[in-house]
Amino acid sequence: MAAIKAVHTLAWLSIELCVVYVLVTGLAGRTDKRVGMAAAVVTAETLVFAANGFHCPLTGLAKRYGAETGSVTDIYLPKWFAHNLPAIHTPLLVLMAYLHIRNIRRGLAG
Repeated sequence: MAAIKAVHTLAWLSIELCVVYVLVTGLAGRTDKRVGMAAAVVTAETLVFAANGFHCPLTGLAKRYGAETGSVTDIYLPKWFAHNLPAIHTPLLVLMAYLHIRNIRRGLAG
């Protein structure tokens, strides 16, 4: 079970680094190919999460190997934070999209 939690936590961390990068570059007014690659990672994770009924795809694996809930809370994060990740990310995703659409429009107008 520890291995699943570790892999899950590392996957979460890499996706979160992409979220932070997309958000920071959006705030800085930069939209480029690197942002596109990071946004693709975030988009892919969002689509996988949505396609899996808004449950982490590792849920079944975590349950199979003994996790109490087999949910996203079975990663190495504070339970309250892990439990609220979808609610935290939704406004961030909207903000990131808005910022980069704004940046692209400014670039086209300039």
